[in-house]
Amino acid sequence: MHPSGSRWRVRTGWTLTVLCGLFLIFDGVGKLLMPPQVTEASVRLGFPISLIPGVGMMLLACALVYLIPRTAILGAILLTGFLGGAVAIQMRAGSPTFETVFPVLFAIMVWGGVYLRERRLCTLVPLRRC
Repeated sequence: MHPSGSRWRVRTGWTLTVLCGLFLIFDGVGKLLMPPQVTEASVRLGFPISLIPGVGMMLLACALVYLIPRTAILGAILLTGFLGGAVAIQMRAGSPTFETVFPVLFAIMVWGGVYLRERRLCTLVPLRRC
């Protein structure tokens, strides 16, 4: 691959990773601070309010693992499980389609960021020529 194409992939991958990481940190901190929007959403989803801080700490831990380059793939795996749980909760609550599908779209962005900057994934998941 041409070096400039490689640079583009890495930069795009890091951009996706940082954007996803910032969103995850914002969401995790929101769960720790529990503003009214978070508690209202939890009640609507039938999720016990007492569990929200624990979920926030788990989310922040997963985000940290994801943002460390050496452990990014493990972080993406952990976040995939976390986001799968979010889909299940949204489906159980009968949420609108976008709210149910958003965690899946977000997981694609999480993996896209790692995939674009991590050449090892190209050999494991050959979606295109690396």
